[in-house]
Amino acid sequence: MNANFLTAAAICILLFACRQAEKQTATIPQPTVKDSVVKAPPAPELPRITYRFMKKKEWQSLKDSFEGARHLDLLTAINRTDSSHIRRLDSILVPSDFSLPLAAYMPFPEEASFLKDIPKILVFSLNAQAFAAYANGKLVRTGQTNTGRKSKPTPAHLYFANWKARKTNSTVNDEWVLKWNFNVHNTWGIGFHEYALPGYPASHSCMRLQERDARFLYSWAEQWILKNNQQIATGTPVVVFGQYPFGQPRPWLKLAQDPAALTIAPDSLQHHLSAWLPEIMKKQQRRDSVLQTASVAAR
Repeated sequence: MNANFLTAAAICILLFACRQAEKQTATIPQPTVKDSVVKAPPAPELPRITYRFMKKKEWQSLKDSFEGARHLDLLTAINRTDSSHIRRLDSILVPSDFSLPLAAYMPFPEEASFLKDIPKILVFSLNAQAFAAYANGKLVRTGQTNTGRKSKPTPAHLYFANWKARKTNSTVNDEWVLKWNFNVHNTWGIGFHEYALPGYPASHSCMRLQERDARFLYSWAEQWILKNNQQIATGTPVVVFGQYPFGQPRPWLKLAQDPAALTIAPDSLQHHLSAWLPEIMKKQQRRDSVLQTASVAAR
């Protein structure tokens, strides 16, 4: 056997071994791109707030411990009342968790993207007896309200903030002192202001608020713009929607069975406001034009 023959044989053996190795490798399942992607674990669900009724006897025995923290603010909001009237209730709704922000216990969404082009808007739900203030679609304030009683219900309507007064007397009864009052309908005499919240619709068409909410909205909402005692631009839009079920159990009592009973999702809120949005945008454009003209004139 010569050297050339031995070299050729070695090469053939080497090529045969390589081909066999390639065949074996091809039979081993290779990870696909999909298999190689590591899926992130699902985000943990936020704890669900539940509610239970607490009878007056138990409520009175624990009253001091509730009042010693921010608990009382949440309890009055959940029960649509104030710190004075909550003591008179036979039973109250109590949440399973007191640690979350107030917005978590109220029905409105924290963001409503369809309102992003509206600088400020205030909305009241008659059914939920709650309000929400949005700035470009972001929730900036929410809380409880008590609207008009059965004999004088607050009309579901699109209003606009007109004039305001830190303290004024009602045109219905001059003995009724209205603090942090913001009128929204000059003819009907409707506005929002500080007043007692018994825990159900009790006013003469106005939207009653706690002092801190009334003071906030008094400073936050924009008044109308007048020229020669004539309105040339509207103030902040105020929408009252829905209907309160007079003669039936208070809607928020359903929270004990269904914690989401009053929840107003963004698409639901949009449905309630959609009919009024074109007019709101039209009035907003008018206000922007008036303000721009005034700004140019002041230069």
